[in-house]
Amino acid sequence: MAAMQIKEGIVWVGAIDWDRRLFDELIPLPDGTSYNSYIVRGADKTALIDTVDPTKTGELLDNLQEAGVTRIDFIVSQHAEQDHSGSIPEMLEIFPEAVVVTNDKCQAMLRDLLPIPESRFRVVADGETLDLGGRTLEFILMPWVHWPETMVTYLREDRVLFSCDFLGAHLAQCRPVLCDECRTLEAAKRYFAEIMMPFRPLIRKHLEKLQGMAIDTIAPSHGVVYPRPAFIFDAYRDWAAEATKNVAVIPFVSMHGSTREMVEHLTGALIRQGVCVVPCNLVQTDIGELAKELVDASTVVLATPTVLGGAHPAAAYAAFLVNALRPKLKFAAIIGSFGWGGRMVESLVASLGNVKVELLEPVLAKGAPAEKDFQALDNLAAAIAAKHRGLGVLS
Repeated sequence: MAAMQIKEGIVWVGAIDWDRRLFDELIPLPDGTSYNSYIVRGADKTALIDTVDPTKTGELLDNLQEAGVTRIDFIVSQHAEQDHSGSIPEMLEIFPEAVVVTNDKCQAMLRDLLPIPESRFRVVADGETLDLGGRTLEFILMPWVHWPETMVTYLREDRVLFSCDFLGAHLAQCRPVLCDECRTLEAAKRYFAEIMMPFRPLIRKHLEKLQGMAIDTIAPSHGVVYPRPAFIFDAYRDWAAEATKNVAVIPFVSMHGSTREMVEHLTGALIRQGVCVVPCNLVQTDIGELAKELVDASTVVLATPTVLGGAHPAAAYAAFLVNALRPKLKFAAIIGSFGWGGRMVESLVASLGNVKVELLEPVLAKGAPAEKDFQALDNLAAAIAAKHRGLGVLS
């Protein structure tokens, strides 16, 4: 890659990770990712906003050289996670005059994670500023987007918000500035679902905090730079709100076809009732795609056969995921088949303790589904449609 100018004196010097397909050994990355790092030049001082994953330190150094950077006075660390901070030790060796500017919580975490001497830190508080000479950096604490120490940086004169993980997306592309809103929106929604969704109440507060600020450009630490901030702000307000949409998501797994037959029947019944339905085959659907579909959903229907008296492990994991991400669901149901009994429903319900939903009547078929089971699925579809009408999302 190459260093690319965002505005006069503001240069993207990060790294594109085209081939990375898994983050934290957990989150699938179908579109790769980027580690965005930015140089901001003032008349007197130069600041580097975040670094890159340590596997990409060489690319950061190449881009700094291409941008003509011979001195860095401040390395602003907005978030201690290593994909943003991992190159700091090498930067401090190469630029001995540099100090790491961060908040007190982030300093403590950085010292736990990386060999950075305490003498190389400058700790700032919420609202504190740093003068680069004609350019002013203002630091704003934004805890739990998605770690407790995260902050963002506002470049006052240019109205640029360096938003760290907040408002970002796992997306590799050859230009750091947004050029495809549709593709970016899908990547940003997936990123929100995987990382930000559990923190919706805090995100709403942070959005309110930023609402009165004059922001012309948003430069996150993953994904693309937004030249039209309303694009991502509007999306986040929608995703973080508590209002749901007329969507039912059915994560399912089927061993011998019985549960699949039930899912197919329920899918058709819901469509006839006017409900938008999204079946997700857990053998094929990665967790990021499932999380993205849950962002707007009013209802989730977990569908699984019984394995050793409980839910199939894939369905149990889906329930764990729903519980961890805490989407704004209103209703939940369980359907599936069993051979000789068990406590599949009880185990799944116990796994959903963090999700405040109304549980609808389960539908369980002994063996292959019979006519009475299909009728019960029709009743469930009608009940879901009625619940959605009650929310005002289905007319």
